[in-house]
Amino acid sequence: MKANQFSEITRRLDSDSSDAWRVHEQAMLMKQRGEDVVILSIGDPDFRTPDPIVDNAVSHMRVGRTHYSPALGEMNLRRAVADYESRTSTHPCSENEVSIYPGVTAAIFSVMSCLLDKGDEIITVDPLYVGYEPVLQALDVKVKTVRALPEFGFEPQLDDLIAAISADTRVMFINTPGNPTGAIIAAQTLKELASYCNERDIWVVCDEVYSMFTYEKPHISLRSATEKLDNVVVIDGLSKSHAMSGWRVGWVVAPAELTRHLGNFTAMSFFGSPQFIQDAAAFALNNDEYYVREMCEKYRKRRDLVCDRLATMPHLTFLRPESGMFIMVDVSELFDDDKEFAQKLLDSEAVSVLPGSAFGKGTTGHVRLSLVQPQEVLMKGCDRIEKFVGSFK
Repeated sequence: MKANQFSEITRRLDSDSSDAWRVHEQAMLMKQRGEDVVILSIGDPDFRTPDPIVDNAVSHMRVGRTHYSPALGEMNLRRAVADYESRTSTHPCSENEVSIYPGVTAAIFSVMSCLLDKGDEIITVDPLYVGYEPVLQALDVKVKTVRALPEFGFEPQLDDLIAAISADTRVMFINTPGNPTGAIIAAQTLKELASYCNERDIWVVCDEVYSMFTYEKPHISLRSATEKLDNVVVIDGLSKSHAMSGWRVGWVVAPAELTRHLGNFTAMSFFGSPQFIQDAAAFALNNDEYYVREMCEKYRKRRDLVCDRLATMPHLTFLRPESGMFIMVDVSELFDDDKEFAQKLLDSEAVSVLPGSAFGKGTTGHVRLSLVQPQEVLMKGCDRIEKFVGSFK
């Protein structure tokens, strides 16, 4: 058929983003062929979902919790999210402010669809998670980026965020803790940014999916930092914190009026998530302290081991992440093109990493190294990276 038989949205989404994942896809093919390849290019937790959560889902399947759920989500999960937000924030939260989605990406798409019209301006931070761009392309909005610099630990600065705001700005979209850098935005920055935007009727949307994955520096939620909530939207989920990436559980906490509109949007799009998955997610949130603490401590140990190894390698520099499951490594002393570094590392030593340029100009010259492998695999990867960079004199 002719190209014009398809909608504009298909053409906007058909941009060539294959460069970002090319090395990872090659590495996965090598693995399928039985080759000894170390995959450090993906952010899917290697831990199994805790057995009690799995058992809870199975038990609810057996008693018939396999039917349609309300568009906004099952009330037991909405209450569990509201309780979690109430105990981790300085503001109480009601289930009327909560909506449930099949994953954080679906939540982001729904929120942006309810807040933005074609041509509206949204401000994002560079570097940013690669999944944001297709959502914004689909909506055909004007994207303005604010660079977060390595000299500030990749934390966006308040003055830069405010300077980017124009009369056309409808949404300020931030991410803390950040993917890919692990940077945590300071509470004072969040407070002043939300207040400034509130005075100008600008929404502040914050992706906090790594909120439970912080190390020495605690996470401060946007809801905790701000005084007024009528322009504040927080998005979170269980993919990382509970090793539930395949379960597809995400949620939005927003003013009740926006939540009502989100319900209307979800009713004609995703139309809810499976009941038994929502039941298990509610159980996870109500019994999360041990699981989260245990997994976070394991990731912290992995981070420290890998950072200690990287610190001994020539030509490489990095910032020790404050959160998350990734380390951004500056390879610009060796290669001008981070994609070339990633490709040659795979070809030479069978280790896959993700080029930093996939996340924006701010991490060009870097590669993202993932911690979602057992310790022995991470050490094998470090051995190979050390051999590779040591070959350059």
